Amino acid sequence: MSDVLSTQSRGSLHARFLLSRTSSGLLLLALMLAGLCIASLGLGRYAISVQTIIRIIGALVWPGEQLQPAWTANEWVVVAHFRLPRVIVAAISGMGLGLSGAVLQGLFRNPLVGPNIVGVSQGAAFGGVLSILLGAGALGIVSGAVLGGLFALTICFILASASGSGILTLVLTGLVVSAFFGAAVGVVQYLADPENQLPNIVYWLLGSFASADWSAVLTIMAPFIVATTMLLMMSWRLNLLALDDLDASMLGVNVKRLRWLIIFLVTLIVASQVAVSGGIAWVGLIIPHFARMIFGADHRTLLPASALLGGIYVVAMDDIARTASSQEIPIGLLTALVGTPIFAWLIHKNRNRGWRSE
Repeated sequence: MSDVLSTQSRGSLHARFLLSRTSSGLLLLALMLAGLCIASLGLGRYAISVQTIIRIIGALVWPGEQLQPAWTANEWVVVAHFRLPRVIVAAISGMGLGLSGAVLQGLFRNPLVGPNIVGVSQGAAFGGVLSILLGAGALGIVSGAVLGGLFALTICFILASASGSGILTLVLTGLVVSAFFGAAVGVVQYLADPENQLPNIVYWLLGSFASADWSAVLTIMAPFIVATTMLLMMSWRLNLLALDDLDASMLGVNVKRLRWLIIFLVTLIVASQVAVSGGIAWVGLIIPHFARMIFGADHRTLLPASALLGGIYVVAMDDIARTASSQEIPIGLLTALVGTPIFAWLIHKNRNRGWRSE
């Protein structure tokens, strides 16, 4: 009996140690993201000190507390109206893409799955470029991108339901839908005015946070908060889906309903990101791998870790995009240039290992 109690005690201590280490790791990532966001507010042609940035943020959070501002009018405009909404949008975009990638890789039990697997990114891109072609304003582009992403998901759902209910069927259907909307984007580009509309379409498709403002923050934050909260609450169910459909069903999970609910929530996150910043590639594909190597495959930890790492990565890439040269580099190009060799390295590193053991 004493041996059994001793074993149980050691197991309890080990579990508490792992929980403490995981919590400390997530807290460290959160602090790193917050620190990077604050530092990013000072980067650019108009450099601003960290002390000034903190004071301006304090005045925004607690208005009226600062009777004698310790900043100039230019510093206030640069931080409050230009850089702060841009950094917030970049952080939320990265967090959403990292989280979405981790969710989809667990859902499909495949490390090569990304947020574009069901055609959401391509559908949102089509809706956005069609809005630009029709001369819609910023609100029209956002609405078109979100509706395009949901439309692509609906088509994928109908085709997959008609063909079967397996994961392979859903993946193949997503590839077909992605190819269709990719071709539709090409048609819109061909029809666009080469002097006025086409440059805007091309630049938007490459991805950029240059036009981010407070309306963009609201556009991306609302679906992100709702969808992320629900996904985090269902993280333990993702652990069951990672086993097998039959096993998950025996444990009381409605696999088909849960799978489509999760895909719909991912669609909201990805479509809202594409709507405000265009295409940003490879984030949802590579970030979950690093989170899995650090924190393991338990989705209760993997999802928040992927979100935080994704936010750090995208904010850092955006800093490089707007400071590396005299002209801003589209962030979609940077994430593709960095992401492809990283993914090739991950494949080489794990060629003889199962992806769940990272």
